[in-house]
Amino acid sequence: MKSSAPAHMWCGIILLLPSLLAGLPTTTARKNGIDIYSLTVDSQVSSRFAHTVVTSRVFNRADTAQEVTFQLELPRKAFITNFSMVIGGVTYPGTVQDKAAAQEQYQAAVGRGESAGLVKTAGRQTEQFEVSVTVAPKVKITFELVYQELLRRRLGTYELLLKVKPQQLVKHLQMDIHIFEPQGIGFLETESTFMTQELADALTTSQNKTKAHIRFKPTLSQQQHSQNDQDTILDGNFIVRYDVDRSVSGGSIQIENGYFVHHFAPEDLPTMPKNVIFVIDKSGSMLGRKIQQTREALIKILNDLSPKDQFNLIVFNGKETQWRPSLVKASEENVKEATGYASKIEADGWTNINDAVLSAVELLDASNRAEKLSPGSVSLIILLTDGEPTQGETNPTTIQKNVQEAINNRYSLFCLGFGFNVHYPFLEKLAQDNGGLARRIYEDSDSALQLQDFYQEVANPLLSVVSFEYPSDAVEAVTQDNFRYHFKGSEMVVAGKLQAQGPDVLTAKINGQTHKQNITFQMEANVAQKEEEFRSPKYIYHNFMERLWAFLTINQQLEQMISASGAALKELESQALNLSLKYNFVTPLTHMVVTKPEGQEQFQAAGKPVDSGQGHFFKTHTRRPQLPKQKGATLRTDPRLSVTGSIFRPAAFPGLPGPPGDPHFPVRFDSNNFRLYHLKRPDMPPFLDVSMPSATRDPVVLSQAVAQSTKKKDAESATPAEPTHPAPTVVLPLPGSSVGQLCVDILRFHMPINLFEDPDQGLWVGGVYEKDGFSRIEVHIQESRLFVRASPEYVVVIRDQKSSQYKWKQTLFSNLRSLLIIMDEKGFLELSGPDRVTIGVMRMSDPQKRLALLVSQAERFSNRTIGQLGQFYQDIIWDPPVGPDNTTRTLRVPGTEYPATRELKLDYGEGLPAKKISCWTVKI
Repeated sequence: MKSSAPAHMWCGIILLLPSLLAGLPTTTARKNGIDIYSLTVDSQVSSRFAHTVVTSRVFNRADTAQEVTFQLELPRKAFITNFSMVIGGVTYPGTVQDKAAAQEQYQAAVGRGESAGLVKTAGRQTEQFEVSVTVAPKVKITFELVYQELLRRRLGTYELLLKVKPQQLVKHLQMDIHIFEPQGIGFLETESTFMTQELADALTTSQNKTKAHIRFKPTLSQQQHSQNDQDTILDGNFIVRYDVDRSVSGGSIQIENGYFVHHFAPEDLPTMPKNVIFVIDKSGSMLGRKIQQTREALIKILNDLSPKDQFNLIVFNGKETQWRPSLVKASEENVKEATGYASKIEADGWTNINDAVLSAVELLDASNRAEKLSPGSVSLIILLTDGEPTQGETNPTTIQKNVQEAINNRYSLFCLGFGFNVHYPFLEKLAQDNGGLARRIYEDSDSALQLQDFYQEVANPLLSVVSFEYPSDAVEAVTQDNFRYHFKGSEMVVAGKLQAQGPDVLTAKINGQTHKQNITFQMEANVAQKEEEFRSPKYIYHNFMERLWAFLTINQQLEQMISASGAALKELESQALNLSLKYNFVTPLTHMVVTKPEGQEQFQAAGKPVDSGQGHFFKTHTRRPQLPKQKGATLRTDPRLSVTGSIFRPAAFPGLPGPPGDPHFPVRFDSNNFRLYHLKRPDMPPFLDVSMPSATRDPVVLSQAVAQSTKKKDAESATPAEPTHPAPTVVLPLPGSSVGQLCVDILRFHMPINLFEDPDQGLWVGGVYEKDGFSRIEVHIQESRLFVRASPEYVVVIRDQKSSQYKWKQTLFSNLRSLLIIMDEKGFLELSGPDRVTIGVMRMSDPQKRLALLVSQAERFSNRTIGQLGQFYQDIIWDPPVGPDNTTRTLRVPGTEYPATRELKLDYGEGLPAKKISCWTVKI
């Protein structure tokens, strides 16, 4: 029986390495009596292989039949392996079939007007699964979906991302993540964009050397916004990040039920020098934000080059232009000139990809002939384009052939496709044919960060020509066992099947080349011992290693199919299809056909979308019309206000990639000893040197030096509008002083200021101040390898080289090893931790959109703290008050003194609205 007004209930899960979404329109559900009374996610991760089961239980409380839709998102690289519905005690399973066999049924269903396609591209890295079914009144239905994925190591981290969005209160909502890594868990962190201090009580984490269990189980009251509000507070991301212990050999061999997996990621190797050519599309379609973000990212990337590297730039539209006639060393002077050139790139014209890439190859060839490429170095070409070839050679197949013949396996080509107008399969094959990979850059406010993160993944090659060797009498059916490069922060994975009568000990030899020599690693694993490790944990999904081997094999065969043709292509397709059917995987070669109760649409098939540019289900790529490109004007912004721009060029601490260079701020941090240098005059002594005795350090020197080095025209041309209320003062608590707190008015406008620098805390805070508040605040925390950049538009968090961007009033709850990062919906960001000074940043709501800086737990500052605000935590002396009302006095700090007056100020420490306080005020 059909309802005249069917209710649509959405319940699902999003997995991005894995992630969860459970969504239900609240008002519709309540009105029509559809109730999700249970939603559970159980994810078991063993040796980086994630097996996730999503179960949603729904009850139709209505007196009429209702249509219920189960919807979820899962990673594009994950494979669905099972789906079923239980309706009124009857199970309706899904079956995996050959895609070709299901194609005829699919077309027939579409012809009848049925919505036969169940899977389509959704987010950046996800695809959406959806199935609908009509449920009789007072009947319960259970949806269960299972999928599997191999977690890939990126920038030193494995990541599980669960997106929680039930949109209604769920009586039983529970997520369990079990992690078992025999190699040992190096670190484990969680982050959430919906968590509050109260909701955090529903999160429990237990961990020992090899195992971890994370459970999130909020009660109904914890899910509520407030006691009288029936809406749920759960809406956002829940992320688990971890890495494993790295042994001296850099790898581990795990064995289970006759199969093995070998993870290998040596870290303690010197970085190989690079010869890198950036080939940048500046055609008319790049006009506007694309070219602006490209400039920002390129400036950051150039500043991250090692002095041992060589580089060049090629920008192209209808014709290509080389920045320099040959490769140059990444010296400070060359990088500075290159960033200046990059900042002036303008967008106009057509797109000639063929000639631009061939010019890059010729540049490398010329350097090679002149013996200017150092032995053992790595040569990379990085192509960024947002469109298809429209001038010169425009046939994709011909371009691919030309480039492959020119490169001839000597260099690697990486292709970045900006947006959705690119012919992505063309770029994917172009990269695959030439030892690189392709990556889509999504058009968004964080596009520049996406570009930077990609570069960080390939910035530090540690090994080249890597091969794995196993005894032929021990293993068979081994996955890919040779790799062109190993980059720092990544991991090579080889899986295989053990011979039935093989030796008791599995040995492995890994050969590779470093910058200066060939190197060999040798490992061995006792088969019986390793098998035993996976028999005891109850939550381990057994026989997972065989499925891991099949998963990896299929993926590699699908990748090889990109470059294959003829008989080789057919053979790869046949092998991948047979494995997909054997292990019940939904891949691009198979469909899952969903059975439903009699009388309803009888054919629904879940296929695997292929990224063909637009990424639609069951859609082949068609080339878009060749539209003429229009000339455009350049867009230039003050790098101090950009998402990726920063106050200082390199990082404040060792091992943390530095912010981008900035011609407006010619200042550099020496990360090893907290020194600040002038880039234009490296012969000058450091502005600030905390290794000096405290008596010789002048805390005012920094700002004076920065002021002298800042271009006067920047300050003169900046004319901010008058603030709508007084500029926020910085309120400093002074524990242990006769004066409880100090208010500081900052009068140094439009220039970077070193605010706090405490080597004992490993803390540095800097900012740019305008007449009505901060336009930029940056925080570096050494122990957590953390860099936080706050602007009025966004908060950017860089952790171990990986960048994440958050909008203000987007909640964040990140629990790192010794640091808690919280951002609430009111626009308040706080960084705190045991024995740490708490730093807060608040986004002002006035039209100027400035930032306010807040400090608490100030007693934890050491007496070695320096900086324009840090100086007040040294040995300060207050002179007695003077004047008719005792409203003036002198504050003395080492090296200088300040007149202080008693004034009424606004304190934002408790948020908005600010409260008025009376405090002693100094001006700096």
